[in-house]
Amino acid sequence: MFDLERWQEIFDTIRKNKLRTFLTGLSVASGIFILVILLGFGQGMRNGIAHEFEEDSATSVWVWPGVTSKEFKGLNPGRSIQLKNENYASSLALFGDEIEYKSPRVFVRNVTVNYGKEALVYGIQGVSYDFQFIENAKMSEGRFLNYQDEVNTAKVAIIGNKIKQDVFKDVETPLGEYINISGVLFKIVGIYSEREDREEERIYIPITTAQRVFNGGDRINNMSYTMPMVENFDEAVVQAIAFKENLRTHLQKAHTVSPEDTGAIQVWSALEEAKRYYSLTGNIKFFFWFVGICTIIAGVVGVSNIMLIVVKERTREIGIRKALGAKPWSIVGMILHESIFITAISGFAGLIFSMGLLEIVGPYIEVDYILNPSVNFNVAISTVFVLIFAGTVAGFFPAWRAASIHTIEALRDE
Repeated sequence: MFDLERWQEIFDTIRKNKLRTFLTGLSVASGIFILVILLGFGQGMRNGIAHEFEEDSATSVWVWPGVTSKEFKGLNPGRSIQLKNENYASSLALFGDEIEYKSPRVFVRNVTVNYGKEALVYGIQGVSYDFQFIENAKMSEGRFLNYQDEVNTAKVAIIGNKIKQDVFKDVETPLGEYINISGVLFKIVGIYSEREDREEERIYIPITTAQRVFNGGDRINNMSYTMPMVENFDEAVVQAIAFKENLRTHLQKAHTVSPEDTGAIQVWSALEEAKRYYSLTGNIKFFFWFVGICTIIAGVVGVSNIMLIVVKERTREIGIRKALGAKPWSIVGMILHESIFITAISGFAGLIFSMGLLEIVGPYIEVDYILNPSVNFNVAISTVFVLIFAGTVAGFFPAWRAASIHTIEALRDE
């Protein structure tokens, strides 16, 4: 006999299940969405850090003097260390085979700089011809310093793009123009570009000229080196640390500095610093995985719960199926299909939306230490398949419970 009220009750149950299914699917989709977005920003941080280190050569090592803080061999603390040409020459003699590019640097201070009647307020640095490659300076016009400039104490200068734009707006090109540095004319032979404007506010001249013309003697302010890059990052870091420590030890002996006094001779390695940042981003990425997986687990638990509700509300239907000869595994399959359907549709929806968002918005994100957030598609799709497997496992136990219900008890269920 047709029972209108019973059918109405069944339709109400289906409607309720649709709402529960939607909310559960939304939970699963949001879990995948959050995980992919977090992983994307984790990769964006690595991209940003790598981009920051591109400012200088990735294998660069910088040395600058400090002040002693420990008594050593009868010498009191508080001594200011002064690097000299002989320190630079001895470092090349000892470690030349490990070095690719090298340059001492002198800061030329207490000078006036003029172009015609205009006074310029830009820093002047005396460097060697290899400094272009240490700083990763790109030549936009002309050339950088060369060996002959250094040997001949040439009166030539290299300026940055920012200086060109600020000072030489009225000439077609600054090349061939002269700037006056404390009464000495320097011919501009090159214009370089850097990633940041502040890096383009420097005037480079040969280090020999800086020392001889401006009474620098044999004093230098710092020394910089690069090493040949090796394919394995960890090997490159080990190589950089060994070079750094050997160089520090050599300079400490040359200036009679205690081996424990690291502040007197300070040595900085770009690779060592990069490894420190990459380790930090690795930990952050692990945390992102943890948060994302916890969110997915919450969604999977929701799938399991809704399957339990479905089994409870379809107990009578399951009893009828079993009475008509349905096998236990067909009952299990019926419940699992719904569980797999929910997790698969929700998982792929979250994946598509999150990947699409990263593809559209990611290339335009350029903030400090975050650049072009993205995620490996294979990793993302593998996560969805793992989610589907987890959803299958979550649905199996309610399905097995449904298959285990005795037919008589199921038919009696109201």
